[in-house]
Amino acid sequence: MAAAAGGYADILKAPHAVRLLAGTLVGRLPNATAPIAIVLFTRAEGGSYSLAGALAAVYGLANAVGQPLLGRAVDLHGQPRVQLPAAVVSALGMALLVLAGTGQLPLAYTAVAVAGLFTPPLEGGLRALWPSVLGGEDRVHRAYALDAVAQEVMFTVGPLLVTLLVAVQSPAAALLVINAVGVLGALSVVLSGPSRAWRSAPREAHWLGALRSPGLLALLGSFFFVGLAMGSITVAGVAYADDHGRESVYGWLMAALGLGALIGGGLYGARQWAGAPERRLRLLVGLLALGYLPLLLTPGVVPMTALAAVAGLFLAPAIACAFIVVDRHAPRGTVTEAFSWLVTTFGVGAAAGTAVAGPAVELSGTTAGFGVAAAAGIAALLVLLATRRVLAVPLRTAQHTGAVVAVSENDRNGAVEPGFSSRHQA
Repeated sequence: MAAAAGGYADILKAPHAVRLLAGTLVGRLPNATAPIAIVLFTRAEGGSYSLAGALAAVYGLANAVGQPLLGRAVDLHGQPRVQLPAAVVSALGMALLVLAGTGQLPLAYTAVAVAGLFTPPLEGGLRALWPSVLGGEDRVHRAYALDAVAQEVMFTVGPLLVTLLVAVQSPAAALLVINAVGVLGALSVVLSGPSRAWRSAPREAHWLGALRSPGLLALLGSFFFVGLAMGSITVAGVAYADDHGRESVYGWLMAALGLGALIGGGLYGARQWAGAPERRLRLLVGLLALGYLPLLLTPGVVPMTALAAVAGLFLAPAIACAFIVVDRHAPRGTVTEAFSWLVTTFGVGAAAGTAVAGPAVELSGTTAGFGVAAAAGIAALLVLLATRRVLAVPLRTAQHTGAVVAVSENDRNGAVEPGFSSRHQA
C-alpha cells in the first residue's frame, strides 16, 4: 500500500491532475448515485419495488444510449462543447422527476430518460486526458488504477451522502442537491487547460466506430454481466434494509461494498503487473464472481455488511484492468467512445439488474435478489473464458507509423503491461 501511495502521489503532483480527477468524480456523482436516489425517491412516493426498478432501469438504458453517442461527439468536437451542456440537461431531467413525482408515470419516465441520456461522458473523457497530462505509459496505467480507487471513494461516500440528505431533508432534496453539485464538477473539468486543448487522434470513418474491434465487444459482453450484478445488489440491498426495519442499513451495505473495492483497488495499485492484462482480467472477474456467492446467506446486519465489503474487494481491480484492455483493443481515434462504451455496457447491465431483481425480490424474497448478482458474476466470467482467443489479439497502434499491428498473447507473457499508443495524444 505504501508503494501505491507513493506512486499515486507522483501522479497527483502533475499539473491539473487533482483538478481533473476531483472534478470528474464530483461531476459523476449524479450518475453514480442515481440508482440509489431513484429507488429511495420512488419508495418515498409510495411506489413499489417494481416501479423503482423500472425507473432506475429506464435511467440506465437511456444512459447506455447516450454515453457512446456523447463520447463520439467528444472525439469529434472536443470536451467543453459536449460535457457541460449535457450535464446541465441531465440535471434538469432529474429536477423534472422531482416536480412530477411518480403520480404521472409518463412524465416520470420521460424525466429519468432525459437525465440518463444526457449524462456527460466524464469518465471516458478523463481516461482520454491522462496521457496528455502524465505522459509516460507506466504513469498512465497507474492513473487508471488511481481512477478506479478514487471512484470507489465516490461509491463509498455517495450512498452515505444520499442517505444523509434523505434523513436531513428528503429524497427529492437529495436528487436536486446531488445533480446541482454534478454540474459544478463538470464545469471544473471543461474549464481546465487540458480539457480545452485536447483533441482526439484522426479516426477512420466507420459507422461502428469503436465497436468494430472484436476484442472490445468481448470485453463489453463480460462487463454487461458485471453491471447486472451491481444493479441487482442495489435493489436487493433496499429489500434487505426493509427486512431489518432500518433504512440506514441500505446506505451501510452500499458503503461497505464501495469500501471493499477501495481496499482492493489500493492493493492492486501497489505493484506493477507482468503478463497480459486480458489473462489477469479473467482471474479478477472470477474472484469477483466468487465474492457475490456469500451474499445469498443474508445474515444479520453486521456480518452482512462485512460480506458486502468482501463482495466489492475485486471490483476496482477488475475495472482498472479493464481500462487497460479497452486501451489495447480500441481502434485509433475512438478513445473517448471506447471508454464510454464500457460505461454504457455496465449501465445497461445495471439497468437490467434492477429490472430483474425487483420482481425477483417481490416473488421470492431478498435472497433471490442477491441470487441474481451471483448468477451474473458467473456469467461475466464465462464470457471471458469463451472469448479468450479474441481477447488474446489486441489492436495496437504503432507510435512511429500509426499502423495497426496484431500482437499475440504469448509474445507478451513476460512483459509489463503494454498498450500505450499514439491514439491518445492530443
